[in-house]
Amino acid sequence: QVRLVESGGGSVQPGDSLRLSCVISGPTLRLTVMGWFRQAPGKSREYVAAITWRDGETHYADGVAGRFTISRDKTRDTVTLQMDNLEPEDKAMYYCGAEQRTYIMNLQDTYDYWGQGTQVTVAS
Repeated sequence: QVRLVESGGGSVQPGDSLRLSCVISGPTLRLTVMGWFRQAPGKSREYVAAITWRDGETHYADGVAGRFTISRDKTRDTVTLQMDNLEPEDKAMYYCGAEQRTYIMNLQDTYDYWGQGTQVTVAS
């Protein structure tokens, strides 16, 4: 059983940066993709970014490309989302997800495990 724990959220001003971390507990041998999704109040959960666990191939949603960077550290079983130049529209609960069955990055239905989320607030 894989367990995910996110951290690093907080309240910031527009233009600031935050670094989110997702620590993986349990077996990682079968992991294919690790991703970040977010959900703002009153909205559905949306894809942010993902990375393949084995090769580190990355993919980003259009609205965050160039501002966010996803990475993984296989020695520490950690996935990180570096968020720069934050905007008020980035305010949301951010969730880490893990896949074991496919390499589809941007669909939440293909993810098998989720963390509890970490809140990001950007002043408006």
